[in-house]
Amino acid sequence: MRRPKAVLFLAVVVVAALAGAVPGAAKPAPAGPIAVTDRGLVRGAVDDGVRRFQGIPYAAAPVGELRWRSPRPARPWPGVYDATRPRSQCAQPASPVGGVPSYVEDCLYLNVTTPKRPRRPLPVMVWLHGGSNVSGAGHIYDAGTLASQGDVVVVTVNYRLGVFGWLAHPAFESGADRARQAGNYGLLDQQAALRWVRHNAVFFGGDPRNVTLFGESAGALDSCAHLVSPAAAGLFHKAIPQSYSCTDPFRTEEAAQAEAARFATALGCAGEPGAADCLRDLPARTLVDRFQSAGMSAVPVAGGDDLLPRQPREAIERGQIHRVPVMHGNTLDEMRLFIPLQFPEPISAEQYAAVVREDFGAAAEEVLARYPAEAYPSPRIALATVYSDNGTPLSTCQHLDAYRALAAAGVPVHAYQFADRTASPLVDVPGYEEGAEHGTELNYLWPNLLGPLDGAQRRLSDAMVGYWTSFAHTGTPAAPGAPDWPRFRDSGDVLSLDIGSGGIRPTDVARQSHCAFWADLNRTESSTFG
Repeated sequence: MRRPKAVLFLAVVVVAALAGAVPGAAKPAPAGPIAVTDRGLVRGAVDDGVRRFQGIPYAAAPVGELRWRSPRPARPWPGVYDATRPRSQCAQPASPVGGVPSYVEDCLYLNVTTPKRPRRPLPVMVWLHGGSNVSGAGHIYDAGTLASQGDVVVVTVNYRLGVFGWLAHPAFESGADRARQAGNYGLLDQQAALRWVRHNAVFFGGDPRNVTLFGESAGALDSCAHLVSPAAAGLFHKAIPQSYSCTDPFRTEEAAQAEAARFATALGCAGEPGAADCLRDLPARTLVDRFQSAGMSAVPVAGGDDLLPRQPREAIERGQIHRVPVMHGNTLDEMRLFIPLQFPEPISAEQYAAVVREDFGAAAEEVLARYPAEAYPSPRIALATVYSDNGTPLSTCQHLDAYRALAAAGVPVHAYQFADRTASPLVDVPGYEEGAEHGTELNYLWPNLLGPLDGAQRRLSDAMVGYWTSFAHTGTPAAPGAPDWPRFRDSGDVLSLDIGSGGIRPTDVARQSHCAFWADLNRTESSTFG
């Protein structure tokens, strides 16, 4: 079966809905806290009971000859660096819902938020933002609540996006990067940020021996990649991938390089070794816009070097994974965000059936019998439910597959599903029930990201912040006054996160999302076409 076109948007909409324009920086306070780093002193600011250090360079600007190179160390600076404001987001296109484009390549900065008076040493939580690996920025996410309520140090990271982070042209494999697989520059940036944390966390009250890597959507995809990356050994000690299955495949080396070669040829940069110089001479705007219009992939590349030598499932099944505690989960209605992008206007039951028949072929009638249009608020909701249950890297059955694979490999797993259908949507579509769509859990970990929370939602937020940060402290999620969270052993051990009395409880996601039905259907398709 083919995946719906809307999944190509992945989390571009998430970040665009949150970001808008880059926010203006507050004027520096006359005297803010000063911290030491291995590159020099930084001055931050105190507000809302936390210390903030923003826009700290963790690597050299990846410009000129450093475009499409592994990240290089940032240069030391004299005096005290002004870390009271965020710096540029990485180059990215305009989004489908009006996000502001950027063509700035000098963007490898991170932001550190700590309690006002941290008791040392505190766990460190390193956040990888979503955005399909083509948009977003770390400064969008206000870590004040996580830091103050959870007593943790939070680091949010910018990393190269789109054409600059994920173009896999073999001509880039030269010089110092001759043994490095092209196309994973965003992952290399993230690992450089993790090394920065290892070297500098102590100066901010953090414990470099207790680092949790967490991210949502593309940030979850990248977190999953680091779990199976030999090069990430020792850089983090726990992981929380949110809304992207850790067993979904990466690009192959052959496919990624072929796609990059076609892209370069279309820009007049065919052939090697001159293609690298030709591409490095092109303006950032040309590259960003053409990458976007071509619908290029920004998924990591497996094979070619020690960064990602194998596909994730193979690595997990071989036990070639960092056996650190993992919290992994998705939202109940993931695909409700994307279906209106593919179908902006309501569709009829007949149109819904036609889409299912196009997508599922001979299996379509079984799918329609299991998901009849009349059983849902609208045919678009029916279609979103099909793909929220199965068939995309965001879907529940794909996540269940990952939980099982990780647990079988000896990884301690705690699984969740965010289920509050009263949550503020990322995009409010008139006449459409967004429910617990992709990205809605973010507002409960980063309060006010999508709007204010009411009383019941605030209580759920407090529980989630407690679970997330206690996991960072101990590897076991627990929150005061909240239900115990079982370790994952079977499909009924997934913790549903919802409002109201009894809203937080274990739920059987396999039964709820018909995963046995989908497994049988997929086996039938495999035997038919294999």
